[in-house]
Parts: sequence; C-alpha cells; structure tokens
Amino acid sequence: MQTLTSLPDLRAARAALPEPVGFVPTMGFLHEGHISLARRARAECASVVVSIFVNPTQFGPKEDLAAYPRDLPRDLALLESAGVDLVWTPTPEVMYPPGFQTWVAAEAITQPLEGGMRPGHFRGVTTVVAKLFNVVQPQKAYFGQKDAQQAAVIRRMTEDLNFPIEIVVCPTMREPDGLAMSSRNTYLNPEERRAATVLNRALSAAETVFAAGERDAGRLRQVMSETLAAEPLARPQYVSCADPETLAELNGPIERALLSMAVFMGKTRLIDNRVIENVRKI
Repeated sequence: MQTLTSLPDLRAARAALPEPVGFVPTMGFLHEGHISLARRARAECASVVVSIFVNPTQFGPKEDLAAYPRDLPRDLALLESAGVDLVWTPTPEVMYPPGFQTWVAAEAITQPLEGGMRPGHFRGVTTVVAKLFNVVQPQKAYFGQKDAQQAAVIRRMTEDLNFPIEIVVCPTMREPDGLAMSSRNTYLNPEERRAATVLNRALSAAETVFAAGERDAGRLRQVMSETLAAEPLARPQYVSCADPETLAELNGPIERALLSMAVFMGKTRLIDNRVIENVRKI
C-alpha cells in the first residue's frame, strides 16, 4: 500500500493504477463503517484509493476541528488490512494553497437539515469532494448512508458537474446495540453512550408504525420526537421526515421518506437516519 502526501506524487501513482478505480474519501479516525466502504470498493474495483483529510472548510467557528480525533498509524494499518492500494493524506496547504478562492456550492439541497444547522458546512464538503474527484479521477466513489444528506448532495453535485463517477451509497454500520458508528462516538461518556441508542430506537419506532400502516409524515415525526423525549439526556436539534432525493420536508400521506435527526448528548452532536418505503406486494 502506498501512502502519499504531495499532489504530484498522487498524480503519478494514480496514472499507474489499474482501472476501474474505487475511491473512499474520509477524515480519518476510521471505524468499521469506513472500512466497510473500502471493502466494498475492493470487491468491485481493480484499484482502491482512500483519502484522509480533516477538511477545515466544513467546520463551523464553534465546531470541533482542533479536537477532531486523529490516529493516522492506526488508520493506515486498517486500510492496508482491507486491501487498499493507495492512501492520500494531503495537508491543508496542498488542498487550499495561498490565494485559494474558488468554491463549489450546491443550492436547495443543502439548505434543510444539516445545512440549516451548520451554515457553510456543505460548501466545504462539495468543494473538497470536487477537488478530490478531480485529482483521483475514480470510476466509483463510496459513501455511507449514515451521512444521508451528504450522500444526496454529492450525488447532485456529481450529476450537475458531469463527473463520470458512480456514487455508491453503502448501508450504515451499527454497534451491537444499534448506535450508528461515528468517529464522534468517542466523545461520549459512559452515561451518554448508553443514552445515545435512543436515536436508533426513535427511527425504529417510526419505521414500526409505518410498517403497521401509518402514512402521515407529521405523525411519524411525532413518534420519533416522543421516543427522544423519553430519554432525559437527549436534546434534539431537528427531527425530519423528508423526500429522500430533494430533502424537502414532507407533509400528509407519504409512500417513501428519509427519516433523520440530529441530537445532542452532552456536548456531542449525533446524527442518524433511515429510509422507509411502502413496498407493494404483487
């Protein structure tokens, strides 16, 4: 496995890789969710490239850039065991050279949910991913369903800018108790970690009533909110029942939806989601 930092070195190594190339962009401090993406890419592509870059432009002024967990030696060992061919670890100076002033910004799809809570976040995400796509030039790029809005935004950007890349969204990986895997889970103290399972329970409660015939979007939001309210440590920031593609909030009867939420546990902000769909029997 090659590990490179400079842009010229990456371009030279990329040119020698067998096609097709699968790409997994990450911010490091990897967990099984990230590794599952690398394994999926390994199964589907001749070569696998992973980037590790804690992108400063997607963090707000009060967010945890400086405190974001990092463990590059451990990350590299995990990626090598997953069969990755090349890891790129650019510095901020490589990604944003002096005088940098060009941004990629999606519009409506970035306004609700995470975009509404974290102004400027998705401009940082779309800009850095566009730059990564441009230099890695993969045929497939792999993202996790846990960051559902990010995946939808990247798919929209990829289509709008005519990148010849297939966006592959892989299932959310969960701990045995249902908590969605996240690098930020390490911030939770034991009591918060126990309480954090309420996100998955809230999604499951809404999915259960949907499966039983409930179709009203407002009622599904209510079921999630009531489940969260039963956990004293949970402080919801938003609870949503939205269109899975446009992310516009839904009202009235639905047949398909993205259920999602952002919830604070202490100082740690957690997100989770689930897609529900009425599957008609033939």
